[in-house]
Amino acid sequence: MTKSKDFIARLQDGQFNRRQALKALGAMGFAVGAVPLGMRSALAADNATYFTWGGYDDDGMFAPYIAQHGGPPNYVTFGDAEEGFTKMKAGFVIDVTHPCSNDIPRWKDSGMFQGMDKSRLSSYGDLFGALVNLPGANDSAGQWFMPFDWGATSITYRTDLVDLEGKAESWEMLFDPRYKGKIAVIDSAADTWYCMAILAGVDIAKPLTGEDIDKTNALMKKLRPQVRMFTNDMTSLQQALASGEIVMALTWNETPVALAAEGHAVRFAGPKEGALTWCCGLMMHKDAPNLDGAYDIVNAMTSRETGVYVIDYWGYGHSNSASFKMADPGVLAQLGLDKDPIAYLNAGHMGIPQSDEVETRINRDFEAIKTGF
Repeated sequence: MTKSKDFIARLQDGQFNRRQALKALGAMGFAVGAVPLGMRSALAADNATYFTWGGYDDDGMFAPYIAQHGGPPNYVTFGDAEEGFTKMKAGFVIDVTHPCSNDIPRWKDSGMFQGMDKSRLSSYGDLFGALVNLPGANDSAGQWFMPFDWGATSITYRTDLVDLEGKAESWEMLFDPRYKGKIAVIDSAADTWYCMAILAGVDIAKPLTGEDIDKTNALMKKLRPQVRMFTNDMTSLQQALASGEIVMALTWNETPVALAAEGHAVRFAGPKEGALTWCCGLMMHKDAPNLDGAYDIVNAMTSRETGVYVIDYWGYGHSNSASFKMADPGVLAQLGLDKDPIAYLNAGHMGIPQSDEVETRINRDFEAIKTGF
């Protein structure tokens, strides 16, 4: 078994110590510094603003920035990248934001971002070349996308409450009628819709066709009655799994790590069809109000020190190869994190960027199906 595939197996078996789970997730992590969009005027004008997924507003990722500035950047969170993209198109200006690699072409072509000056990126030479050079990530204008974290989306389920009846783990678990109304999914087409695409047999590593979208939408419509909760609040999702309100959920890597550390009987499924894998990173707004601070955010998040924190306390891979030399070897062994991120990502299904037309339709259809249409 390769290290990349062993990663999921070790999550499944709950082979994690308390140290790995003590990350800024849950009540503590989500409480730190989150600022709603309506409070834009309250943001410190002399501080850079980081626009990110809920949960990534974590001071542990910004130790170098805090050392420079005496405190963390302003945090503003979105539910998913599409929501963030829409708000920026409507005029919300930030310094740095946090999309994923399949967003690169649309975001770059929007005209809202700038290529970063590689000479100002202090950890550039330590980053995995395969991630730095993802399609569209850089060109003669600079580095448009700085890779940050990489991981997987799969099903976290309570092994004491879910009976697979001897069957292999599969995305089909979500359709078991015994668990109708006890399932949660991520409120994002980038996760839930693409997981259903994998089950539909769609090759997400190729440009999607209308037939691909129709096949996936059919499964989404079948899934909808099963779902109790569409959410981007990983704290609520984790609590619902812990209490038994839900028995399985689409999650990222950190949820099974945290639940196992709390003593719950959970597994991070290794679907026979393959998990959804991803790499996310940082892009800089072309009108960044605090350009120096923007570079300080990027440099802090891609530093080797932050990389160790992300590995140890979040259970994700990090873009800085030097972090793997500094991380606890025992933690790396337990997580099964491969030092070659491409091998890890290829062990599952990693989508390629789709056209703006395709992504717009996917997000539109996802929202319509979610609301019952």
